[in-house]
Amino acid sequence: MEFIIIPLFAIIVVILAKNIRVVQQARAVVIERLGAYQTTWGVGLHFKIPFIERVAKTVSLKEQVVDFPPQPVITKDNVTMQIDTVIYFQITDPKLYTYGVEHPLTAIENLSATTLRNIIGELELDQTLTSRDIINTKMRGILDEATDPWGIKINRVELKNILPPKEIQNAMEKQMKAERERREAILKAEGEKKSAILLAEGEKESAVLRADAEKQAQILKAEGEAEAIIKVQQATAEGIRLIREANASEEVIKIKALEAFAAAADGKATKIIIPSEIQSLAGLATSFKEVISE
Repeated sequence: MEFIIIPLFAIIVVILAKNIRVVQQARAVVIERLGAYQTTWGVGLHFKIPFIERVAKTVSLKEQVVDFPPQPVITKDNVTMQIDTVIYFQITDPKLYTYGVEHPLTAIENLSATTLRNIIGELELDQTLTSRDIINTKMRGILDEATDPWGIKINRVELKNILPPKEIQNAMEKQMKAERERREAILKAEGEKKSAILLAEGEKESAVLRADAEKQAQILKAEGEAEAIIKVQQATAEGIRLIREANASEEVIKIKALEAFAAAADGKATKIIIPSEIQSLAGLATSFKEVISE
């Protein structure tokens, strides 16, 4: 009897142990009882009735990413291109996800392909290439609404690549090259224009500065000459004053006046007009000749 009880007890323990289930974080387990949906287990420790209940599906509640292969689409202006999409989705209802549709990922792929063709069919090539955000928003709204009965929430839809035909790509590259060359020519012309303007402004400022420097030099030269004349006159007046204070004779005063005329000429004059009263002095003839020769 003991040989029967011990193995039976071991079998019961194993069965009970196998029906104890720990559900991890961000996961859900769908349980069926006798083939019908019973409940959904969340995080924690659970026990399943042996032979009556079974695990129908284990579902991940994390956000998932699926990258679908390129799909051929035709634009409004009859250009065929290849577009592949990336969809970010999350399971919000494990029961609907389990019983809502067979092969949910395949259903989403087919739905995204048809939706993409409908949207691109209303756009021309240029609009398709420049309206990624609009296309993403439209696709997300349509797919999210369509997958609600499946317990799926579409968070984001991204167009990964848009591949026009080879000849269209070549034409676009030529157009981009021409546009870059045009911008380069414009920038070069603007640079040369600015350089010419700066050069002209520099020459203008340089000419103004040179003219101002010459003007200042002439003013300083004139002021120096005037100051020199004033000093000579002051010295002459001072000499006459001293002579008068020394009670010099009239002849001496006239001789000093003649010396003053000679000093004023500074060796540059070729002719000096001397007052008649000075010319009457016969003793000054020799000095007068020396002054003229200078």
